[in-house]
Amino acid sequence: MIRVEIINKGRQPLPAYATPQSAGVDLRANIDAPVTLRPLERKLISTGLHIALPEGYEAQVRPRSGLALKHGITVLNSPGTIDSDYRGEVMVLLVNLSGEEFVVNDGERIAQMVVARHETVDFAEVDVLGDTERGEGGYGHTGVK
Repeated sequence: MIRVEIINKGRQPLPAYATPQSAGVDLRANIDAPVTLRPLERKLISTGLHIALPEGYEAQVRPRSGLALKHGITVLNSPGTIDSDYRGEVMVLLVNLSGEEFVVNDGERIAQMVVARHETVDFAEVDVLGDTERGEGGYGHTGVK
């Protein structure tokens, strides 16, 4: 378990894991009035949270499966990345992919956040890459057998 410092400038409880084996915590809307998302509209929703991740970690903001399935609401830049040196408010960019309006209410669970370790790479420019069985095959290359 890692320690993540958090400042809650909102009215919602701190994020918490729903079960002992949950990978992510729910993020809640911290808004003064309901926000309506019309079909295909996107809006940045406040959470009131500020976090300080340890170096070598990122937080990924992801859609909630229930909102996506039931209402067509998803996180537009999914997963959104929060870097360890960012100290601003955690915001969620929601988009309505349905044909119906959707109302976001204060305290509503709007996304989930997963904290993950990441590596920093040192890119080494070369003239030729090593061969593999796949080679340069792209999307759909492996096909269906």
